[in-house]
Amino acid sequence: MTTLNDNEYTQYRALSVSAIVTLILGVLSLAALLFTPLLVLSAIGMIVGLFAVLTCTKRRDELSGERFAKIGLTLSVFTLVVGSLWAAYVYVTEVPEGYQRISFFQLQPDERSRLPIPPEAVELNGKKVFVKGYIHPGLPTKKNIKTFVLVPDMGTCCFGGQPKLTDMIEVELEGDLRTDYNMVRRKLAGTLTVSPQKKPVSGLDGVYYRLSADYVR
Repeated sequence: MTTLNDNEYTQYRALSVSAIVTLILGVLSLAALLFTPLLVLSAIGMIVGLFAVLTCTKRRDELSGERFAKIGLTLSVFTLVVGSLWAAYVYVTEVPEGYQRISFFQLQPDERSRLPIPPEAVELNGKKVFVKGYIHPGLPTKKNIKTFVLVPDMGTCCFGGQPKLTDMIEVELEGDLRTDYNMVRRKLAGTLTVSPQKKPVSGLDGVYYRLSADYVR
């Protein structure tokens, strides 16, 4: 009976763990079908899985875990392909007809300019736009909200504080539209008002951008 020496035994354990890690990543990557940013898990699972499968296949007489690695690799590839296709479909179809997609990146001033907002943002004044972001937590109530401040990232959304002036859009929902506060990314569409003069906002320094929204998801 062949006995593995210490070095071989250490390598055997490491490769077995890599196969199990591949399986875990593959299972976790299923969440990417609901939350697109988790596609990074699919990509990592695919890379680790390819390594584990190739290694286990070449050294099948010494190593185990090939089945785990193949299952994890299959799940990672599946979620990466399906999740990417779904994300692309959503991106192409999510903007309501008649609206222009914008991002907070377009609202940032040039560091070399002394102007508080960029000329490109001024050109958006009065335009119908579509933008995505998070509700700032500085609210008097968390339910049935009509007015709130939209910010670009989860850090500002979750921890509050004073965002950069160009990282805020004051949103007012039109008509009977209302929403509730949570940490889910919002999709909004409406008419954007841009002014180089700050408009005071309760609890914050002020805003340059305001959105009269007739669409919220």
